[in-house]
Amino acid sequence: MAFSLSIADSAAFERAVRAGRLPAAGMSTSLTGAFAMTDAHLFVIGILLAWLAGIRVYLTVFGVGLAGRRGWAHLPPALQAPESWWVLGTSAVLAVAEFFADKIPGVDSAWDLLQTLARVPAGAFLAAATLSPDGDLGTGTLLAGAGVALASHGLKSGTRALLNTSPEPASNWVASAAEDTVVVGGLALALAHPWLALGVVLACSLAGALTVWLVWRALWKGMRWLAGNDRDAPRTGPAA
Repeated sequence: MAFSLSIADSAAFERAVRAGRLPAAGMSTSLTGAFAMTDAHLFVIGILLAWLAGIRVYLTVFGVGLAGRRGWAHLPPALQAPESWWVLGTSAVLAVAEFFADKIPGVDSAWDLLQTLARVPAGAFLAAATLSPDGDLGTGTLLAGAGVALASHGLKSGTRALLNTSPEPASNWVASAAEDTVVVGGLALALAHPWLALGVVLACSLAGALTVWLVWRALWKGMRWLAGNDRDAPRTGPAA
């Protein structure tokens, strides 16, 4: 189901309000058929886009632009830039590059560090643009989007940095594939069922935080065990 952030037919909207199918107050100027989204819906969608950008910024931008280009979503004026062919093409190329770079242990952490400069500003823009019917980006939503993108980016980067301590690459590949799946599924779910998508995002965030804690705890115990064995090892001096 597509979502709309602008009224294509204001007369239809007014008729729906008069018929009692839509409340006149508390609703945004968005309309999908006879369904108008509240400001809460739009806020959740903006936060979800910021969270996804913190994990896969180019894939998120490409998905938003493709949804608008194909008519799956009617984007607000401030969010229509990704619909342009050059933004779609550039984000697609960078998304493919990120797909492969993220599967290589060590390279993925370097890529994450570099992409801090792209993920946080993009998250801020996506969140603010979603809630901007007139094209003006609010300072509060920019800061909220930046904070959410930074949080998801930090969780992703921290998890992958800990996984890189493992000598085998399988865990890294699994984590990267899981991130790809979460972003693609989360983007589709955010546009169709934002509240359900929010629940999935919270669950994934908690699972990621728990994974980081468990891996760090295991590493800390291993380091302490090695340090203890080193102290207890008998020391032999040179033969007289």
